[in-house]
Amino acid sequence: MSTETSAQRLAALVREGRRFWSTPEGQALRHAERACLGPACERLFGAHSLELGYAGLLEDMCPVRHHLAWAPTRELATGPSTLVCVPEALPLPDGCLSLVVVHHLLEVAPDPHHLLQEAARVTADTGKLILFGWMPFSAGGLARLSPARRRRLPWAGQWRSPRRLRDWLAFVDFEIERVDYCGFHLPGRPPGNALLETLGRRHNLALGDSYMIQACRRPQLAQRQGSRLRFAAPLGGPSLGATRLEPGRAVRRESPSAEKEARG
Repeated sequence: MSTETSAQRLAALVREGRRFWSTPEGQALRHAERACLGPACERLFGAHSLELGYAGLLEDMCPVRHHLAWAPTRELATGPSTLVCVPEALPLPDGCLSLVVVHHLLEVAPDPHHLLQEAARVTADTGKLILFGWMPFSAGGLARLSPARRRRLPWAGQWRSPRRLRDWLAFVDFEIERVDYCGFHLPGRPPGNALLETLGRRHNLALGDSYMIQACRRPQLAQRQGSRLRFAAPLGGPSLGATRLEPGRAVRRESPSAEKEARG
């Protein structure tokens, strides 16, 4: 699939997704996810972060100083600190971000494996990679039994369990630190039940509509890096707000076996 076609498809999904997140149901889920994310990043400091998603920034409460949003096309950019590109080819150097959040994008991305590779590539060795996904076995998952709903967001796409994403993360040299669940409600009822949310979060029951994976680079593979981030080009230049990528710009991470052969 060409870069232009991928961007157009993602643009349509982002427009549809933003309509969902503006509904009362979407706002209730977003509130629950922000409450889940807050404790995970309140002690995370750094210079730059990136959120790949279509619900608006969730991690703007984090202590990280500079937050980058993302959009597949220039028309959908929400401000000057918006990275405009396909998510499988981020125009950023390796290990430059203290925090990367992938928010319900792996379910609908045309190439989710390469999206995760890119998110892992730009995450610093001491940084954190956070993935939000839809829980297949939940009240929201039961709603996907309707074929009509499966053609619309958020029920469209491929829903994967945290166990499945554990294997994906291992391939990019990351491991799961913790999985949290949120968005608790009864089947057929909208989210936003404060009592169910409190009980579900307290006992971390795998019954919420949404889950949040906190992942970090494997300690034995992490490399030391200086306290200052170095960029090949300054942030705020052509990479932000109006970036249009050519095919083949993504930096791919080789497998550990290939790296050993190269060193040999």
